[in-house]
Amino acid sequence: MNGDTRLRSRICLIRLLHWEYWSFHLIYLPIYPIWLFLCLRARSLFFFAASNPGIRNGGFLSESKQEIYDLIPQGLQPKTLFFKSGEDPQTVMDRLRAGLFHFPLIGKPNIGGRGRGVRKLLTEEEVKLYAAKSGMDFHIQEFVSHEQELGIFYYRFPDQQQGRISGIVGKEFLTVTGDGQSSVRELLMLNPRGILQLPALDKNSRGLLMKVPAKKEVLTVVPYGNHARGAKFLDDSDRLTQELSQTIDSLCARIPDFYYGRLDIRYRNRTLLDAGRDFVILEVNGAGSEPTHIYDPRHSLFFAWKEIVRHWIILFKISRTNHRRGYPYLSFSEGLRMLREDRLYSKQLELMKNIE
Repeated sequence: MNGDTRLRSRICLIRLLHWEYWSFHLIYLPIYPIWLFLCLRARSLFFFAASNPGIRNGGFLSESKQEIYDLIPQGLQPKTLFFKSGEDPQTVMDRLRAGLFHFPLIGKPNIGGRGRGVRKLLTEEEVKLYAAKSGMDFHIQEFVSHEQELGIFYYRFPDQQQGRISGIVGKEFLTVTGDGQSSVRELLMLNPRGILQLPALDKNSRGLLMKVPAKKEVLTVVPYGNHARGAKFLDDSDRLTQELSQTIDSLCARIPDFYYGRLDIRYRNRTLLDAGRDFVILEVNGAGSEPTHIYDPRHSLFFAWKEIVRHWIILFKISRTNHRRGYPYLSFSEGLRMLREDRLYSKQLELMKNIE
């Protein structure tokens, strides 16, 4: 058995034994009947579109990050520029210079998900390559240096003044600690979470894998707080404070017609975050948001099912209330068009995995 075969076998075994790595549909399959029951009660397969009237499709699928960024209060998001697919790479670089952007930068598809197509860009050449190979609209933003990241799930019923936080997920980026002798690849082989990232890192970060960190040096291998990109998710819901609830409720009230979703936030420390200071909103996710605290390795699959269903019921109640207020669900033809668009975007995002 050669090295590649052994690696594939280990990856298969890790995925089999840890439900957090199972495919989306495999996790959700046993509870899909509950979703269909909610659709029947709403008399619409696409009732979720009314949950966040200010976001296309309620933020379930195919929503534009540019449109969502326009809704976020100024000064709370990273410095960002948006570009159309096919934009001349030199023009992209010229606009970044004119905007006084500084490296490192982050490239992201305008319509994406699960960290697909996200790249850290360290040089002009990498920016130009990203622009040249991006098969869809994209944006480039300055890298947020805050070392801490979490996701906060928020909801507010439209007939109530105060919203609630229903879950907090802390994120630990994929790192290795050097011993002065082993390469990054060898250190990752000691960590099941790291092993799962080796195929992608082999394609895009071979130089990093060959690096030998100094003894006790902590090196961040993947700087994205995304579960599919190797981040460890920890349920921090028990760390919710009244101060943080007030901060997030006040912030979300400033996002037009936003009632349900998850905010991904980078921050310096929890004391400042609770007080509403020194943090940046990386993403606002709508009706398609998962309560990602379920992916804490300490939780069982039964806990995950319970939390998913709990949030589905909240989504249903919010959507139905907004519908009664005059906000429409998607029609059947509109819903099918959304699904076709999502399949197309998913294919384009898969191609973006090959951007070196």
